[in-house]
Amino acid sequence: MTHRALELLSLHSPSLILDVGCGSGLSGEILSQTEDEGTPGGPHIWVGFDISSSMLGVAIEKEVDGDLFLADAGQGVPFRPGTFDAAISISAIQWLCNAETSTDSPLGRLSRFFGGLYASLRRGGRAVCQFYPKNDEQKKMISQAAIKAGFGAGLLEDDEGTKNAKTYLVLTVGGGELDSGITGMVSGLEGVDIMDARHKGKGVKRGQEVKGSKAWILRKKEQMERKGKVVKTNSKYTGRKRRVQF
Repeated sequence: MTHRALELLSLHSPSLILDVGCGSGLSGEILSQTEDEGTPGGPHIWVGFDISSSMLGVAIEKEVDGDLFLADAGQGVPFRPGTFDAAISISAIQWLCNAETSTDSPLGRLSRFFGGLYASLRRGGRAVCQFYPKNDEQKKMISQAAIKAGFGAGLLEDDEGTKNAKTYLVLTVGGGELDSGITGMVSGLEGVDIMDARHKGKGVKRGQEVKGSKAWILRKKEQMERKGKVVKTNSKYTGRKRRVQF
């Protein structure tokens, strides 16, 4: 899967790559290989981070070549803007859809991750995230979050319809183009405001909303979630006017 991700990255020279959810460094070992050993453009310099300290411990014991960090992707990508030429993630981002506390949410975790990833890549950079979606709704939620962060996005499925099916989300930062054969997501995502998602909201008119109304509250909460802020879960009481007690 790492070799497939590198193929989709289309790197032609040694690059600085971020490995999201690097685990024990299996992908990193491939990134460190030379072109003669089967890694296009390699050897690459790489940085990896993972939420599991035990997995990182295994990578340290193996003395992998990359720099390792303990971090939760659901809290963002802790690197300076424009740091990396490319990024990969193998079998990891589906876990961002799990919220372990009542004050967190899958949308918030996905928003923080893709927003941070977008910022950390240079213009024209590319990321490939291989993941196992639980269902089509989860696949759509993850893809929408990437587009809302500003990425150009496409999906590619290998061995579709079999038990060995693998989904690849291919992302580009401004200036990059998707290869033929990668299904574009922009036209296929119902309910996504692409202009707003890419921060180009000029000319987009919102409906007239009364401040404090349910529609206004839901929109404000969605805006806060996109910024990675923690908001309360919606319920039947959201936006409902309180009765005045005398």
